[in-house]
Amino acid sequence: MNSDEQKLEYHHRGFFARLPSQPHHLTERVTPTEQAIVLCHLGIPKLSRESWRLHIRGLVRQSLVLTFDDIAEFDRHEVESVHQCAGSPLRPDEPSQRVCNLVWGGVPLSSILSKVTVFPEARYLWSQGADSGRFGDVDCGPYIKDLPLDRIGQNVLLAYEMNGRPLLPEHGAPVRLVVPGFYGTNSVKWLTSLTLGEGRADSPFTRRWYLDSDADGERTIPVWRTAPQSILVSPPPDNRDCECGKLMRIRGWAWGDQGVDHVDVSVDGGQSWLEAQLEPERGHAWRQFTCDWVPPLPGHYSITSRAGSPDGTIQPAGGRRNALYAVPVTVR
Repeated sequence: MNSDEQKLEYHHRGFFARLPSQPHHLTERVTPTEQAIVLCHLGIPKLSRESWRLHIRGLVRQSLVLTFDDIAEFDRHEVESVHQCAGSPLRPDEPSQRVCNLVWGGVPLSSILSKVTVFPEARYLWSQGADSGRFGDVDCGPYIKDLPLDRIGQNVLLAYEMNGRPLLPEHGAPVRLVVPGFYGTNSVKWLTSLTLGEGRADSPFTRRWYLDSDADGERTIPVWRTAPQSILVSPPPDNRDCECGKLMRIRGWAWGDQGVDHVDVSVDGGQSWLEAQLEPERGHAWRQFTCDWVPPLPGHYSITSRAGSPDGTIQPAGGRRNALYAVPVTVR
């Protein structure tokens, strides 16, 4: 640990999490800030706008250091997008419904990089946060992630606002990276440096954790793009207000980095499926789906939904972070 890391003060040191509401509480299109995911691997550092600096280095013609005032001079943009936790890196195949939908305000990363000459051999962008320490009994050093350079477009932001207000410390204040369509682990909080590199970054969070299995069962695939997924918002679990013969509107949210072109709903635990109505695409924001159903008989039912993307990928029944989510209900 260098001297700068030793001097850094923290609101909280070490792993910290405040998980979001259960899916049936996520009724609003834009998730209120108090319901948004908070998950910090190494702690919550204390940083002020006045002292914050962003270093841009690596495969660029000239390195650059920016202050918060420098960032604020760029045109401000807003992006509404799903923000989803990929789940525990120690248990990568457990299903995760840790999700919210937020409005971010900040500067397009492409605008920042336009101020430096990026060498053509650069293929990846390494993002480093101010936080450092131990996670999973590993001395991690600073939190570092990467993403393909060709991913960067107008909607990847250096964000300093969430839902119209300045970022809170636990959400990455004063500035964080936001990569719409990628799992939240890639949207580095408390951002302090961007490095242009030819290969992937060497970090426990890129080489050891947040990797999915390839066809041979080896964990080599970076956890970048969000897989197609859906959650049910209504009816809530264990609802006992459903009446036999009375129309019930099933409602939920669906999303995925490559888009979602259909959602199906099952009322019998996945034995048969009904086509849901899906609202028009909204960029990387989640999309509402609805399905009307009239329970034919009293009894216990298991309602679930599955989203599919245009390339044919469908939510799996289990064993993946985007596995199906079921809601038990009782019909009177």
